[in-house]
Amino acid sequence: MILKEENRDLFGVSEKYHLAHCISSDCAMGAGIAVQFNERFNLREKLLAKYDSNQRSFPTCILEGRVLNLITKERYWHKPTYGTLVTSLNKMREIVILNKIKYVAMPKIGCGLDGLKWGRVRKYIEATFGDLEVEILVCYL
Repeated sequence: MILKEENRDLFGVSEKYHLAHCISSDCAMGAGIAVQFNERFNLREKLLAKYDSNQRSFPTCILEGRVLNLITKERYWHKPTYGTLVTSLNKMREIVILNKIKYVAMPKIGCGLDGLKWGRVRKYIEATFGDLEVEILVCYL
């Protein structure tokens, strides 16, 4: 794995990248970067139409188009734990392997409104994807 951190707009990356972010299983997407994901990819409507509440139960990860939706909490007002994030990352790993995904771009997942600490999250990403041939680009402004 190659893990890069860059000061750049996540939505300006090349189309070769799959994008990843954290959401709640209710797919509210009403705050933070999830709002932009929903506006650009119509994720709320697609996820609610395609996946029932059991399929969206947390923690998990759902690939919709080129977006990896890490479901780390049940309701939008809840906070994820490092445990739910790690379980979601492990599911994302399965999806990356199954779909032969080589490039992923993401914000500092779980570290905005969700309040997790980036140093710890980064270590979980390295542990989860370290042995794969994948580039993970972390974008922040």
